[in-house]
Amino acid sequence: MGNPEIYECEIEKSLRIIGGKWSFLVVRELFFHGIKRFTELKSAIKGISSKSLTETLRHLEENQVVIRKVHATVPPTVEYRLTAKGEAFSGILLEMKKWVRDWA
Repeated sequence: MGNPEIYECEIEKSLRIIGGKWSFLVVRELFFHGIKRFTELKSAIKGISSKSLTETLRHLEENQVVIRKVHATVPPTVEYRLTAKGEAFSGILLEMKKWVRDWA
C-alpha cells in the first residue's frame, strides 16, 4: 500500500492558487482598473513592499492568474494583466464586496 492521498478541498486549493492577502489586492487592481505596470500596482496597494509585490506577481504568474508582458523599450516596460483564469476570479471579488456591504 502506498501513502494515502491528502484530501484538499476546493476552497483550500483555490487559496493555494491565489495565495495570500496581497494576491487578492493585485487581482482586485487588475480586475477593476485593467492592465498595470509594477509601479502602478505598488502605488495602488497601500503597504506592500517591492519584494512582496514581486513575489506575489511571480506566484500569480506561475499559477496562470496573471500574464507578464515585457515591451522592448528603453528601459523595458513591463505590464501585468489578468488571464482568463484570473478574470474568472472576479465573481468572488464581487461577492466579497457584497458581503462587506451587507455585513460590515
